[in-house]
Amino acid sequence: MADRVVIDPLTRIEGHLRIELETDSGVISKAWSEATQFRGIETIVLGRDPRDVWAFTQRICGVCTTVHAIASITAVENAIGSNPPQQALLIRDMVLAAQEVQDHVIHFYHLHALDWVDVASAATADPAKAVAFAEQIGSTWKGNNIDRMTAVRDTVVNLVNSGQLSIFTGGYWGHPAYKLPPEANLMAVAHYLDALEFQRTMIKINTVFGGKNPHPNFLVGGMACTIDPNHSASINQVQLADVQNWVNDTLDFVKSCYVPDATAIVGVYKEYFDIGASSPNYMAVGMSGATYGGDPNKTPRYPTPMMDVKPGVIINNDFAHPQPFDPTLISESIASSWMSYAGGAQTLTPDKGETTVAYTGPALPYTWLGDNDEYSWCKSPRYDGKPVQVGPLARVLLAYSQNHPRTKELVDGAVATLGITLEQMNSTAGRTLARAVECLTSAEILANDTLPLFMKNLQGGDISVFDPSKWEPSSWPKQASGYAFVEVARGNLSHWVTIENGEVSRYQAVVPTTWLTGPRDENGQMGPYEVSLAGDGKHPLVDPTQPLEPLRTIHSFDPCMSCAVHILDPDGQELLVATS
Repeated sequence: MADRVVIDPLTRIEGHLRIELETDSGVISKAWSEATQFRGIETIVLGRDPRDVWAFTQRICGVCTTVHAIASITAVENAIGSNPPQQALLIRDMVLAAQEVQDHVIHFYHLHALDWVDVASAATADPAKAVAFAEQIGSTWKGNNIDRMTAVRDTVVNLVNSGQLSIFTGGYWGHPAYKLPPEANLMAVAHYLDALEFQRTMIKINTVFGGKNPHPNFLVGGMACTIDPNHSASINQVQLADVQNWVNDTLDFVKSCYVPDATAIVGVYKEYFDIGASSPNYMAVGMSGATYGGDPNKTPRYPTPMMDVKPGVIINNDFAHPQPFDPTLISESIASSWMSYAGGAQTLTPDKGETTVAYTGPALPYTWLGDNDEYSWCKSPRYDGKPVQVGPLARVLLAYSQNHPRTKELVDGAVATLGITLEQMNSTAGRTLARAVECLTSAEILANDTLPLFMKNLQGGDISVFDPSKWEPSSWPKQASGYAFVEVARGNLSHWVTIENGEVSRYQAVVPTTWLTGPRDENGQMGPYEVSLAGDGKHPLVDPTQPLEPLRTIHSFDPCMSCAVHILDPDGQELLVATS
């Protein structure tokens, strides 16, 4: 008889995710992905001025702040016909790139690396051998020296001896699934701490252009900042020089530290290229940072390197024949969700989407949800009726299938070094590797394309960052609809808005984690998280009391449940209790 295992909450993510599993003979046979907080931001923005909505949607999450704001203002601009100047759009591109690179670095080192790195083991490491290991894997990071490794080793020793592991409390240290030698663990812990400090550098770019972080300032029609290289009261040459330095430092960290670390770690855990395969379908509208107001197949307001990869989908791992992307084929199912649609519909397209509570689950505290027809607050997005993967893996595979030169170079090099196939990228280790590949291409585009173009335009006298022609509601149609697609750190994000008489009458956000964490649909198709754990019946779970293996797989998606589901008051109490 199968054993039942509950992971609740699944930690080292943003928000609250519950995973229920059935296991038999050390492998997972069934899985349920359960979002246990209600997401209600769409209802909060109804009746509001569409120029203000970005400030509310940005607070869906404290991590993914920038991306929701940009998706919102782009959707509103698409609806009312606003056309921001190129300099404003370039600023948004830089802000998105900084957010994405910081997000990937934080994910790898602080949310995912400890699934592979045994912190306690670092206490027994030889600092000189740790430096040698870093050199062996090609890491040229400036922190790879004996003094630094010795200091980190001594810190770990003191933590272990004190019995108080501080930020490393709660790990499954000593678990037999850990395979890195002590010196590799020491190097990784040192880089964990370096990344904890350095990620602040990357996001300073957003404070220059947005005034603060998190939750920078934005503006429908452009950006809320002013630029004049010769005046101290606006963004000037001094701040732009700082931005240039931060961009250079960011590229150096990604290239010299993150990419070698990620490649080396997945190489040690090579078996995870055969574990955690999810849906063989992938969707993206371009590389990370690609932003479209309206149909992504139409000519954008200005082309960017992120749009060199065209919108597309890959079906059934057919990498040789990517298919065109059709936004009308997106729908959201609520067959397994605690929600209802008017008229009894089970699926709706986002432009007609609804967010209506219909809780049918057991009273708290509950012990098992998977036996119920409805078991999650999350909807189940589908593309042409199919569950799809979104995120770095989807974008990298789509770029590869379209022969994007830099992506092919990096992927082909990694595939040859690791001795894997392209098909094996659909795996726990593959998603981890794809995120590192994408982080490097994003940092390179920011340093080599976006910032130089912005500076070139500035030198030519272009300091315009706002289109005032559509600011006043009197210039809008009485009824208008718009939508936007943005490729963000965790995947494809879209916002959909309908405006009537100057107010928001309908709003939907289809976020990356909703695509990935969604439960079964009306056809019984599992969502991507569920498929990754139980799709082939081979995913290991050796010790149910220390579920390290499924944590590795789910963390490889980088869940952000606050984006997928949330509504709490400032004191953390329930705002409502809904019953059927």
